[in-house]
Amino acid sequence: MEADFGFFHVFWSIVWIFLFAAWIWVMVSVVADIFRSTDLSGVSKALWVAFVILIPWLGVLAYLLLRGDKMRTHSEEDFTTIQNAQRDYIRSVAQVSAADELEKLGALKDKGVITDAEFEAQKAKILSA
Repeated sequence: MEADFGFFHVFWSIVWIFLFAAWIWVMVSVVADIFRSTDLSGVSKALWVAFVILIPWLGVLAYLLLRGDKMRTHSEEDFTTIQNAQRDYIRSVAQVSAADELEKLGALKDKGVITDAEFEAQKAKILSA
């Protein structure tokens, strides 16, 4: 009988810990969205934060009902911004200059790996890009 009660206690402890973690996640998401909203004034942000902190369940529920669609929009905008910044960074790091390419072509020509005609064709291609 003792073991059954222990299992039940552990199970409910896990459920409550999960719910608490989910609640913290929702609170952080709502407060972060309040602060990143460009369509809210400072006073509106302060009122929303106060509402969410003073009456948490009602505040979060009201925010999700009234501004849930804007949360999705803000999330998509952030994702797009991060994705574009990442793409620009990768392009800036991976970009090879035309001078480097011409130097490599010259070395290949000097070694006899490519002919003069191939060199000139590749050189025109690099300079046109």
